[in-house]
Amino acid sequence: MKKLIRGIVEFRQKTRPEHRETFARLALGQSPDTLLVACSDSRVAPNVFASTEPGDLFVIRNVGNLIPPCGPANDEAEAAAIEFATAALRVTDIIVCGHSDCGAMRALLDGPTAATPHLQAWLRHAGDAHRQVKDPSRLSQLNVLLQLEHLRTYPGVRERLEAGRLRLHAWWFDIGQAEVLSYDAKAGRFVVIDEAEASRLLARLEGVPTP
Repeated sequence: MKKLIRGIVEFRQKTRPEHRETFARLALGQSPDTLLVACSDSRVAPNVFASTEPGDLFVIRNVGNLIPPCGPANDEAEAAAIEFATAALRVTDIIVCGHSDCGAMRALLDGPTAATPHLQAWLRHAGDAHRQVKDPSRLSQLNVLLQLEHLRTYPGVRERLEAGRLRLHAWWFDIGQAEVLSYDAKAGRFVVIDEAEASRLLARLEGVPTP
């Protein structure tokens, strides 16, 4: 907490003067083109590894980067964010980003405890991945792919996918190597987004219609 307070003072003294025009513009509205679903883990910092600026991303962060399937019995917060991102912001891309050494995946593998009933209930949304693999890293990666399937259950997502106005992406952050990986469907695995892979990914984005 002390670091945060000192950081605010540093922001006011050093950063705020340089970004006042940016924030003044953002105060009039936002128009991010990407929804990012990431884990709450403090080590996962998309603004750092993707070099993003304020206004670039609309973000959902929760334990395990989970998206409940669409339905009245499931949690409303994620559903509301997805609806807002697709219907109001008209994002063109949705990224689900998992990561190595994920505490949520470890908790799923360890099983329920009396001290974490709400956590265990929430982790049911990764249950299908858990039933397929038991290795933590593989589970974390498979969980990312599962959450993309959950996203497809939302009418707004499905409609925009079918219209060719939305793309879904699976990313995975290797904390120890400070590397971001993207899922290559043809290869059936996650690959590091180096310069060559970035060029291939960017080439696939060409020609996509605007919202």
